[in-house]
Amino acid sequence: MSPSVLVMAVLAAAMLGLCFRRSPATARRALAETGYSLRKVAPIVLIALPMAAFLSELIPDGWARDWLGPESGLQGIAIAALAGGFLPGGPFVAFPLVLGFLKAGAGPAQMVALISGWAILGLHRTLTWELPVLGARFVALRLTACCLLPLLAGLLAAWMLPWFPEAALR
Repeated sequence: MSPSVLVMAVLAAAMLGLCFRRSPATARRALAETGYSLRKVAPIVLIALPMAAFLSELIPDGWARDWLGPESGLQGIAIAALAGGFLPGGPFVAFPLVLGFLKAGAGPAQMVALISGWAILGLHRTLTWELPVLGARFVALRLTACCLLPLLAGLLAAWMLPWFPEAALR
């Protein structure tokens, strides 16, 4: 068990204890909500994780290294940032896919740009949720204001990489 999972488990147990302290009914509601959420998320995880693993195995030899490798520089960071904006799905798809790209030779700075593009631009979320709810003017403002952030994140990661030499290893 990783330290972050252990910390989350301790925090969850502490919060459950606080729920019981408030009232057993509160704790039962929280546990029922947890079960409901698990039933909704489990099928997604069971499908998305293997799908991402299969997809990462289908990356052609040399493709990730040539287009998104550490030597691809600014061009690789820009490609990754743009691709991240078009990457559909949630974290169960994005993170295993990034891990697959890293194993296939992609650079860590390029993958920072990809994850940043996915998180910040997220065109699938923008089109399905943000545009209908918040409107075109707001979407245009947000995208204009933050369109360079994934690129800047990748460049900053490339600059910081000497301080995090193990970031490329997995």
